[in-house]
Amino acid sequence: MSEKSQTPQTAAILVWDLPTRLFHWLLVALVIAQWWTARNFSTMEYHLWGGYALLALVLFRVIWGFAGSDTARFRDFVRGPGAALAYVKALLRGATPRHLGHNPLGGWSILAMLALLLVQAGTGLFANDDIFYRGPLYSWVSKGTSDWLTTIHKLNFDLLLILIAVHLAAVLFYLLVKRENLIHPMLSGRKSLPPEAAVPAPRLVSPWRGLAVLAVASAGVGWLVW
Repeated sequence: MSEKSQTPQTAAILVWDLPTRLFHWLLVALVIAQWWTARNFSTMEYHLWGGYALLALVLFRVIWGFAGSDTARFRDFVRGPGAALAYVKALLRGATPRHLGHNPLGGWSILAMLALLLVQAGTGLFANDDIFYRGPLYSWVSKGTSDWLTTIHKLNFDLLLILIAVHLAAVLFYLLVKRENLIHPMLSGRKSLPPEAAVPAPRLVSPWRGLAVLAVASAGVGWLVW
């Protein structure tokens, strides 16, 4: 049964707060924009600004992983390798374990995504194109180190694209095979659960806290680059 079809046997629970949902879709837009601007020399200046925005967004999510709503906190979805392996085995048996937020396997993919994004944005601060553009922290390192970080910046983006492809494949797998829509809850914030999987609704914090965290993250990036 899809997330959109509600029956008396299912209950819709608000599981994703507004800041988490906005982070998700802003991140999608920024990654697409960064890919596009990196391929066009005339838009490189926008690429630099997009990098600052991406770094601020990722720093926001890291802080939100400790200060956000229950389902956004790392303690809610980061489990040991054993839990992730058990979840994979359940999927292979044909079961579909339901979780309010991210499942144990998805939790590890979130950590991997955040790590790659931090590497991408961080190395971009020191990168150069050997012609006109240099990262704001280029002068902090030697030219050789900058060139090395530029190489990491390019290779890491390829890894990021691979992880994004895996993420999209997983979303399609759950939608088409497991009949679990993961996209709709990230839009509406609500997830439909069968009676046997029903649990108390998670605690959601005020969106104003999210705005404050974003302001702190943005101020930190601004202080770093200027």
